[in-house]
Amino acid sequence: MRTLLAAGILVSTLGSALAQDYPSRPITLVVPFAAGGPTDTVARVTAGAMSKTLGQSIVIENVPGAGGTLGAGRVTRAEPDGYSLLIHHVGLATAATLYRKLAYDTKTAFVPIGLTTDAPMIIVGRSNLEPNSLQELVTYAQARGKNFMFASAGLGSASNLCGLMFMAAIKQELSNVPYKGGGPLMNDLIGKQIDLGCEQATTATEPVKGKLIKAYAVTTRTRLASLPELPTADEAGLKGFEVNVWHGIYAPKGTPAAVIQKLSAALKAAVKDPEVVKRFGDINTVPVSEDRATPEALGELLISEIERWEPVIKAANQFAD
Repeated sequence: MRTLLAAGILVSTLGSALAQDYPSRPITLVVPFAAGGPTDTVARVTAGAMSKTLGQSIVIENVPGAGGTLGAGRVTRAEPDGYSLLIHHVGLATAATLYRKLAYDTKTAFVPIGLTTDAPMIIVGRSNLEPNSLQELVTYAQARGKNFMFASAGLGSASNLCGLMFMAAIKQELSNVPYKGGGPLMNDLIGKQIDLGCEQATTATEPVKGKLIKAYAVTTRTRLASLPELPTADEAGLKGFEVNVWHGIYAPKGTPAAVIQKLSAALKAAVKDPEVVKRFGDINTVPVSEDRATPEALGELLISEIERWEPVIKAANQFAD
């Protein structure tokens, strides 16, 4: 018993010493998607602001593949010392159901640090699509069923989840057309080769403004400042419809609480940094409020989103393995 007690005191002392000195070298923030995408952009803006508070640089490492699970898996295997972190979006929650043979338990493998941003999505169609409102679109899609193409950026992507939610809301299965990313999807939508999609406002706003594609609704509770005349899906008739691409930062399980507190404090400072607010506003992404940039807020959201999307994914019978 004395030996166990001494060992416990030693671990606690080492953890406290680590937290006092932390961070003493650069931190790696793993982005589980390719460089240049929305998550990569959010990561770089957030990391730059957090590094000012922490006094150390935060290095971005892109580890794309398998719907974000490769990068997430790498962080679960990292030393839990605060020097290997993960930034991920809603896909971390949905992967818990999409991938039935994950090497980690999403609910327990990570220590939440806090939320960073909310990114709205827009339901968009080719510019010559006949319906001019969301209600007209619903009727049009229901009449055509599998002959109507709803494209996504790939299985498990935010646009895929939005499509599944849309089909569930209108009680009609459509033809699912997966792409290898949002860029190719948007190119074919502009080229009128596909009917419908659901893309982040980050990439969809400018094509909508240029009338290259048609916008039907924004998927969040509030309208976009950049497209104020575009109604929310709820306003346009799909009551309760909401798909929000939130981002959060995590550490591996076992990371000392004092280290998590330092990281969370740096994140809270980042989300209220005027430069960060401006840069996110430029890409139609909204930094969260300070009270959501906390371990508690992110932990609760992760669990609730796993539970929210599980029945939707299982009902669609779409799995990644």
